[in-house]
Amino acid sequence: MNGLLVIDKPGGLTSHDVVNRLRRITGERSIGHLGTLDPMATGVLPLLLGKYTRLAQYFSAAEKSYSGIIRFGFATDTYDADGQLVGTRVEPRLELEQVREAAHHFHGEMEQMPPSFSAKKVKGIPAYKLAREGKAVELKPATIRILSFEIVGLNDAEATFVMSISAGGYVRSVAHELGQALGCGAHLSSLRRTRAGVFTLEEAQRLDALELRAGDAAALEGQCLHPRCLLPEMPSVTGDEIALGRLRNGAQANLPEFSSAPLVKVFAGSRDLVGIARRVAGTLFQPVVGMG
Repeated sequence: MNGLLVIDKPGGLTSHDVVNRLRRITGERSIGHLGTLDPMATGVLPLLLGKYTRLAQYFSAAEKSYSGIIRFGFATDTYDADGQLVGTRVEPRLELEQVREAAHHFHGEMEQMPPSFSAKKVKGIPAYKLAREGKAVELKPATIRILSFEIVGLNDAEATFVMSISAGGYVRSVAHELGQALGCGAHLSSLRRTRAGVFTLEEAQRLDALELRAGDAAALEGQCLHPRCLLPEMPSVTGDEIALGRLRNGAQANLPEFSSAPLVKVFAGSRDLVGIARRVAGTLFQPVVGMG
């Protein structure tokens, strides 16, 4: 089974758990997700299946949007509600405008320290494994970009928010640092991913609904996004028999010209994705990713 499925990940599952369930549902062993979601988090989790996993490199820089709740009063070791209390619990006395003012500082390009309990690798080992063993985790700050961060409301010690952040950014770290800035500690209480790149909740599928279609390949493929909708920054072109034959064999071929497109998606018919080709010169293209 080849395609891209957008899953509405339920809480309590790791992204790898979702991959394993989808393997059982579809019978396809080659599945990869586009951007990890923490077990506590829910929402948009795009997954590539079969030969489409070869396209993962073109999705890596996608921005993501979230909604959620930040709980003030104490920090946790994981920076979210799944972690253990760190420091002293306090009763915060915060005003909405005070929280909004502090949140204004989390905007644009900045250096962010990833959580110790994260999938970041330390000498090839995921940081969370070292943290769980009580070992020192030496992580380096990463340059990220927060496109927007709005505190929607404040109810006692809980602030609701919406955020758009670059790939590699941790919402948990923002919640933790916001608590430090306000002097009362904080952690991420809930998180829902509403968008990952061009993928939104509106096109996301529930795992339990897909499980009802297990074994029905046609029905499951019907839940995948149309191949021509993927990677919208690349134009789609339908090759003729000669051009498709050459591209499938790794040779250069002539395709209709796109004056501003260095890469194109090449199709045989309306849905059969042959691969990705890069412009060499004029209408001459070289295959860079094949689906053969």
